[in-house]
This record gives sequence, structure tokens and C-alpha cells, in this order.
Amino acid sequence: MRHLFTVLIIVINLCFNAIGQSKITLEDLWVKYTFRSAATDGYNAMLDGMHFTDLEKAGDLQDLVKYDIKSDKKVSVLVKGDDVKFNGKVIDLSGYQFSPDESKIILSTEPEHIYRRSATAKNYVFDIKSKKLIELSSNGKQMFPTFSPDSKKVAFVRDNNLFYKNLESNEEIQITKDGEHNKIKNGWADWVYEEEFSKANMFSWSADSRYLAFIRFDETNVKEYSMDLYKGALYPVKETFKYPKAGEDNSIVSVNIFDSNTAKTIVANTGTEKDIYIPRVIWTKDPQILAIERMNRLQNKVELLFANAGDGTTKIILTEEAKTYIEITDDLTFLSGNKGFIWSSEQDEFKQLYYYDFSGKLINQITKGNWDLTDFNGYDEKTNTLFYTSTEQGAINRGLYSVKLDGSAKKRLSNADGQTSADFAAGFKYYVSSYSNANTPPVYELHTADGKLVKVLEDNKSLKEKMKSYKLSEKTFFAFKTSESVELNGWMMKPQNFDESKKYPVYMYTYGGPGGNECNNAWDNDYWWHQMLCQEGYMVVCVDNRGTQGRGRQFKHSTYLQLGKLETIDQIEVAKYLGNLTYVDKKRIGFQGWSYGGYMASLLITKGAEYFKMAIAVAPVTNWKYYDNIYTERFLRKPADNKSGYEDNSPVNFAKSIKGKFLLVHGSADDNVHFQNTMEMANAMVMYNIPFDFMAYPNKNHGIFGGFTRLHLYTKILDFVKQNL
Repeated sequence: MRHLFTVLIIVINLCFNAIGQSKITLEDLWVKYTFRSAATDGYNAMLDGMHFTDLEKAGDLQDLVKYDIKSDKKVSVLVKGDDVKFNGKVIDLSGYQFSPDESKIILSTEPEHIYRRSATAKNYVFDIKSKKLIELSSNGKQMFPTFSPDSKKVAFVRDNNLFYKNLESNEEIQITKDGEHNKIKNGWADWVYEEEFSKANMFSWSADSRYLAFIRFDETNVKEYSMDLYKGALYPVKETFKYPKAGEDNSIVSVNIFDSNTAKTIVANTGTEKDIYIPRVIWTKDPQILAIERMNRLQNKVELLFANAGDGTTKIILTEEAKTYIEITDDLTFLSGNKGFIWSSEQDEFKQLYYYDFSGKLINQITKGNWDLTDFNGYDEKTNTLFYTSTEQGAINRGLYSVKLDGSAKKRLSNADGQTSADFAAGFKYYVSSYSNANTPPVYELHTADGKLVKVLEDNKSLKEKMKSYKLSEKTFFAFKTSESVELNGWMMKPQNFDESKKYPVYMYTYGGPGGNECNNAWDNDYWWHQMLCQEGYMVVCVDNRGTQGRGRQFKHSTYLQLGKLETIDQIEVAKYLGNLTYVDKKRIGFQGWSYGGYMASLLITKGAEYFKMAIAVAPVTNWKYYDNIYTERFLRKPADNKSGYEDNSPVNFAKSIKGKFLLVHGSADDNVHFQNTMEMANAMVMYNIPFDFMAYPNKNHGIFGGFTRLHLYTKILDFVKQNL
């Protein structure tokens, strides 16, 4: 009888699996990566726009192969793996970049990451025709190796100084000599620029390869932050770096122009005010004119300056001001022959593109409408066509469009609702698109510039087949109006075997910060984690509060000077809305967030204590005075100028209000949102004898990953949810 019962159980389990009842496990998510979606490999397009390169296995090595972009046919082997040797050692081809004339490649090996966008590595230059391989520098690892436009030089940063290698003479030329750790940086952004202006490489060649413009950062007066690294030694290793917190001194920056013909460097005139930002320096197509973007400390005024490469004199070409703030982008694009430039702006309440002549006079607004441009994909001068991505089909969608420079002949290139991104090949003959929606993994396709499909590159068929083995909850979108008549976009995933007559607990999550959307009609990295929660009987809900993007300047900038206030109000309104649904248990609503989302979780378990049974805050900001000045002052100004904006919505000030269960998680080596935030929050809770759960991850940064770290973290989160929600 016992054996018969066992057989029946096995048969029942097999039947459940056959009809889609496979169970998702945390090991699937964070050890086996069972559900990882595939992406298209290769398509490193060449200059002619008709060919691409990819790596092809050749025994134990890899060859660099040239293919026809339309047919996928192999054209030639550009580099054989066994030809690339230095001192008898074969150099891996996996990290490569072509010179502008495609006669040489830079190979990078042994990378060591520093911050989010910076790393050192050993670099080699390989001449494809002669098969000669040289070391870029024998004096230590380098950063940001960059070919000159004529392919005869390679500039790089080493030990905070700027150099270039003359590939014809094999000579290494040192441009700066005053670089010093935690004091002077040449050509490499300081921490806060790298993080908040999204750029680490701060040097650029002129079109004629004569001049090298770079930004010098004097960090002398910037205060330091230290964190301990636990590496098994008798004493921890202390890492100290410059980090300007809200209201504190920044680096003093200057724009320098090095002339390789004379070996002399001049300083461009950026004005007498030193408490400013220089987030971008960009050469125009004219090798004698360098464009400089100058921004005031409040970040509500941006000026475009043109600098003379010969003497450093400057003139203001364009000025844009706002009552709130202006964000820096990489959209500035110069036309050949000094025919003007393309500039993006929110000046008409929605982010759009504008065309100015070379003197800064507006010629025409290129795009217009009650929607936001999210990406400027490029400008094809031959056809006078711009390509861009926008929210014209609603804030949750992203569509690809083309339009002429004068704003005419607008065309939608992506047809399906969802989110499409595009990467255009040189010459704009082809682009590779990535399309997904909330319930469909990405599909990668090759298109001609007019949107015509050439071929499907990757459709994630195997993942789609695998999905059939699981009972999955559909992600559905909804919108509702708050008590203030603000319409918010959201999505929900109902538990498996959903029964409308029952009441379910709700797991809410979002990011919530300025411009950071989570309510997207797109495949996301948390899809399977949320499916697992649905599998466990939870309803998952995400709503984008005020301050997020895609709905115009007023909606995004509404949180100015009061970060956290409206976002908290909106998320409490979400909890109220959900609590009124017949199938929601309003006494079992929880919230989880990471980074700004962790800040939101901390606010909701304090200010929203009546509505949230539990919250999980991962790497949260808990007091804005602890965060960096570029980000924080952009939205709050300096602490001395907006005391209430800082104090009224910093969770540390409201720890006494906590009633529900609270899990606080942080990496001890988080260089971004410092561990200090969590320690101060913990200290505040202890002060009021508030019980809470806590987990610190030694030596882990803001991403908290590596090895089994994510498995450990999500096991902790899942256990906490099960116990408290």
C-alpha cells in the first residue's frame, strides 16, 4: 500500500509538471540563472555599415572574423588568435576596439574595476596588416585608451596623469605630471562626476588629431570618505576616497587643451566663478573649436561655450535656464561645415530636440508634442534624418521614430506597443532593435534605416518554450487617480490560482526616484523573482509615483525641493487603493525597494506606518545630507538653503513612528549610498527601542553581488516576507 501511495504521488507530480506546475526556486534565479534571456552577440558594425565583426572559436583560441551584415556570410578572418602574442603569450581577443581607420585594434586584458564606469587594464595595440603587437605602456595599467581620429596616437590615463602613445615612433609622451591620488586627476572624472554626470573619461581628440582637450580635477579641498574592507588580515584595509556630500566643497575644474605639435598646454577661459560644473567637453567638427558645457552649482543654468583651441578664449553660444534643474545628456550633436548643432531640452515642458545654427540662433524645433524624448539615437547627415526614441505611445511604452532636421516626414519605425531600443550601425544603413513587452522576453532584429525587417537575430525561443513549463501570472497594467486627482500608472501580478473571492497579501515595490521608471511595458530583470512571489501566494504591485519620467517636466519636477514628500503620499495612496479591492488584505501590504527604492521603503514604514505591515530597505538613503552633492543639490539645493527639504523627509527623523516589521540591508563597501546611512537609521531605531531585522554584506558595493551573495540576500528577503506578510 505504501509503495502504491508513493507511485500515485509521483504520477500526480508528473501531471502537475506536465500542465505547467514547475516550481521556481531561488537557486534558479541566483545560482543556475535558469531563466536568463539571451541577447544577440556580435554586430560590432564596421565603418562601411555593411559588415560587422565577431569572434569565432578556432581550437582553444578565437579569431576575429568579418561578416556581411545582411547575409551573415563570413567574408574574411581579420585577426587569427594565434597571431596575437606578446612575449610568447597569446593575448585574448575578447576585449577589442578598432582604430578609426580599422587598421589596428586595442586589446584590453586583466581589468580592475574602480567605480561604476572606471577600470584599469593592460592594453595592447595590434596592427592588422603587419601583425605587429605592441604594449600600450610598460609602466603600469591604463585607463580609457582612445585612438586619435588619424589612428596614429592613443591617449590614456595612468596614475591620474594623461599620456599618449605615438604609434609611428612607439614613443610614450606624458602630457601632465601633477596627478596625485586623492588630490589631482587629469582626464579622469572625480567620483561624483563619474556617478552623477555618467561619464568617467574626461578627454577628447580634435578632428585633426592635433589637440587633446581634457578636464583637470583639483580634489584638494574635497572631504574624504573611508570604509573598511575585511580581507582576512589582522587589521581591515581602509579605503579612502574623495566624496563631496550635500553642501560640501567640490573639485575645482579647469578645461585644458594640449597641442601635440608644440607639446604645450593652455587653459580655456571658463570664467572667474570656480564653484561650477563642467560636465562635458566636446569637439565640434571644426578642429579649432572646442565646445564646453558650463553649469552653475544650483544646476539650473547651462551655458554652451565655444573655445578657441589656439589661445583658449571662449564665447557663450547658448544659455538655458530653469526654475528647477537641467539634466546633462550626450545629445549635443554638431553638423559638418559648421552648419549648426542639435540640442535637447525640456524648455517647452517636454523633452524635445532643437536645431540651432553655429552662432546659437534657433533655426527650428525638430520634435514637438506632449511626450518625452527618452533617447536621441543619432543623425544621418546624408539623408538629413534624425532617429529618436520616445513615449509617444504612453509613459509605459518606448517607440522608435525618424524625422527630418526641419521636423517634417516623421515616421514611426517600431509598430508594436511595448519598449523598443535601437543601435544604429555606422552610416545609418542598418540598426539592431531590441523589443520586449511586460510578458515577452526580448526579440533582437536587424532592420534597414526605414524600419524594414531584414532578419530576426535572437527571439529567445528557448526561454519562451521554458516558460510553458511554469504556471505564470500575467503582468497587467492599470491606472488610478489619487485623492488629489493625480493619475498614476501601475502594474500588478496576481497570485497563481487567483480566486477573486479570497483576500491576498500585497508585495509592493518601486524605485520612485527622479526620472526612474519601474512601471514599464518591457521585460525586466525582476520578472522571475516576482513570479516566484506570485507562486508563493503574494500579489505583486508596482506604481510609478510623481517625479518619474515620460510624462513631461511638470510631473517629473514636481518633487523639486521636497524629495520624498509627494512620492510617499503617492505610494500611500497606492496602498489605500489596493486595500479597497475586494481581493486584497489591506492589513497585509508590504513594500521593498533598493537605493532610492530603499529610501522609499524606509519612509513608508515610518510615515506610512498605518498602511504597511512590513518594509525591506536595501542600500537606502536615510538622510539626504549623507548623499553626494551633485545628485542631492540638483533636487534639494544645499542643506543650508532648504533645511525643511532635507529634514522633513529623511527617514532617520521618523524612526520613532515605525510599527511594522522592518528589514534593513546594506553592503559595507558601498561607495555610492554609504553604509553610514544604514548605521544612522539603526542607531535611531535603537534610540527608540524599535525592533528591526538587519543584514550587512561585508566588502559588497551598492549592487550587493558576487558568488552566492544574491542567493543569500534573496533567501533573507523571501524568509522575511513569508514570516511577516
